Amino acid sequence: MAKEISVEAKLRALFDLQLVRSEIDKIKTLRGELPLEVQDLEDEIEGLRTRVGKLEEDIKNANSEIERKKIAIEENKAAIGKYKEQLDNVRNNREYENLEKEIEYEGLEIQLSEKKIKDILAQIKTMKEDLEKANETIEGRNIDLSQKKEELEAIISETQQQEEKLRDEAKKHESMIEERYLTAFDKIRKNARNGLAVVRVTRDACGGCHNQIPPQRRIDIAQRNKIIVCEYCGRIMVDLALGNEEVKKTGYGEMIETDEVKVSTTRKRAARK
Repeated sequence: MAKEISVEAKLRALFDLQLVRSEIDKIKTLRGELPLEVQDLEDEIEGLRTRVGKLEEDIKNANSEIERKKIAIEENKAAIGKYKEQLDNVRNNREYENLEKEIEYEGLEIQLSEKKIKDILAQIKTMKEDLEKANETIEGRNIDLSQKKEELEAIISETQQQEEKLRDEAKKHESMIEERYLTAFDKIRKNARNGLAVVRVTRDACGGCHNQIPPQRRIDIAQRNKIIVCEYCGRIMVDLALGNEEVKKTGYGEMIETDEVKVSTTRKRAARK
């Protein structure tokens, strides 16, 4: 039969887990916004490449349209030539007028096609300018991305071994904690700005939200017979002595002196004088 883990051992495991997770948070802070910046740059470059592809396709289609208009103009010119030849063989005014209208119509079609070509050429010029700017932007963003990736890889290289060690330690502590407390721990950490789910009681107050704790509740916390959460912020609370012991044992976090310790230290210094 497996040995039952005491509440105090669970409290120590929870506080140790908090210390380890806080150290991991420090590593993530060291990396800063670099992972997000890298992702943003990659997304921007991808978007620009899509735009470049669309512009290149539009330019290709525009040039094809110009070629179609040029072919249409040649066909219009050929029709005009044919109608002019027919003018020499007309038998009456009506046929003459009809041919003149056809020639006029083909001439208007040529003018319209030439105007279309002019407009399309202006569009192509604008698209080429946009294409050039997009390619220049991509080039610049690729340089930025390369630099950011180098920075991120350097930081990861420096901290990866330490982070892996911390994650292994976190798993050991988690193995001593019930699932319901782990779920609560993760939920509190996610909602807390400083990522603290387990805090020490300092100056008779919760170390997370700093609200005062009633005397009887402080006694219950100090006895370490049950897991107690702050009624204001929901954080799990441990007594200061236990917290300081774990900080000293693990080497993570900072020691917090009690007011009593400070007063005692001051008195001793005064007595020496």
